[in-house]
Amino acid sequence: MSKPPIASQMRLDRLLANMGYGSRKEMQGLAKMGRIVLDGEPIKDADTRVPVTPDLAQRMTVQGRPLDPPPGFALMLHKPVGVTCSHKEAGALVYDLLPGRWRMRDPAISTVGRLDKDTSGLLLMTDDGGLLHRIISPKSHIAKRYRVALDRPMSGDEGALFASGEMMLESEDKPLLPAALEVLSPTEALLTITEGRYHQVRRMFAAVGNHVTALHRDRMGGLELPGDLEPGQYRLMDAANLADLFGAA
Repeated sequence: MSKPPIASQMRLDRLLANMGYGSRKEMQGLAKMGRIVLDGEPIKDADTRVPVTPDLAQRMTVQGRPLDPPPGFALMLHKPVGVTCSHKEAGALVYDLLPGRWRMRDPAISTVGRLDKDTSGLLLMTDDGGLLHRIISPKSHIAKRYRVALDRPMSGDEGALFASGEMMLESEDKPLLPAALEVLSPTEALLTITEGRYHQVRRMFAAVGNHVTALHRDRMGGLELPGDLEPGQYRLMDAANLADLFGAA
């Protein structure tokens, strides 16, 4: 993961305010009460500069609870159907699945790409702009695999067409990059793509006269959605997860 987009050390009150814990004045009050503890010792002066390192969450507590992940983190979330990848749209949002104060963080947390409201599965989120752009960059060649359920049986020639590199979608003038189709049953398949065009998987099957009834992303690069991560749950990513993500590119 790239370095946090902040200095290596930061005033305690500013750090916690930027992490959504409250105003700087409120953080100064907590410090005076001894409610902020680093390495077992209360920090009474909120002007104190602390090192912003990945292990800070294991070394600091705020009001008796472990610190939230410091700036420069990423997480994987099992997005449920019916939840939107947006900050502003009406209805349930992916950000509602995170702790409330995380909405106040600066830098803000963003989704890495999007899954539409009716698609479930592996969604990455981060406050690290450099990491986000590295993941979504076409240069990274990170493949995304989807489990697809279809309204009617496949004809049998979809795989060749998807892999040809010549398939055109309606209203577009550039062919799709080759995609790999693995047929699981007449109405189920795994489709691996390396692009992220608008509703791409649904439009690909619509172009061959079929309709996607359920869509679930289970892999990005070499990173698989953990089997024990239930819909709506999230998990912080570590160096091994990031290595898996980029390792298959």
